[in-house]
Amino acid sequence: MFTGLVTAIGEVVSAERAGAQARFAIASTYDPADIAIGASIAHAGCCLTVVETSGAAGARRHVVECSPETLATTTLGAWRIGSRMNLERAARFGDEIGGHLVAGHIDGVGRLTARAATGDYVRLEFSAPMKLMPYLAPKGSIAIDGVSLTVNEVERDRFSVMIIPHTASVTTLGALGEGDAVNLEADLIARYVARMMAIKGE
Repeated sequence: MFTGLVTAIGEVVSAERAGAQARFAIASTYDPADIAIGASIAHAGCCLTVVETSGAAGARRHVVECSPETLATTTLGAWRIGSRMNLERAARFGDEIGGHLVAGHIDGVGRLTARAATGDYVRLEFSAPMKLMPYLAPKGSIAIDGVSLTVNEVERDRFSVMIIPHTASVTTLGALGEGDAVNLEADLIARYVARMMAIKGE
């Protein structure tokens, strides 16, 4: 479980593909000595298991493997050497939940359709798969590439968020351009509420 607060930016430094599977080495500021093999780390919002670590300061690495399903249903299938992503270590009991509860299970891929500056803030509009739209509501939460954000406006197949300068500078969202793909995870509470309403209506 995660909270949607990014703690590092990672970069793919090695990409190995075998059929429909892939193995990526990720460079970041995380200390390999503090990462247990089997630990969960969110990469662009996608929960992945660490299978190997190496390196010292300046050359820190951790390795993850991706299944065909992960590569086909998230943006990770487009990763190449040099690809950058938001990282978050799994939350521990007792940690402050500064964002919202994020499972690291991607619901779909969206695309940036518009970007506009509003003072120091940046308004980002995304298209989203229709199956996600029932879970989105103004002032509700969504994770975009692993970043916990508040939904501003919702239309038929689009929604918008506003990011502050800090978010733009410490996550990959600040570098997004129109047409770029992002991983989306709907709010867990919204999902369960929608499920309960569906059951009551049956």
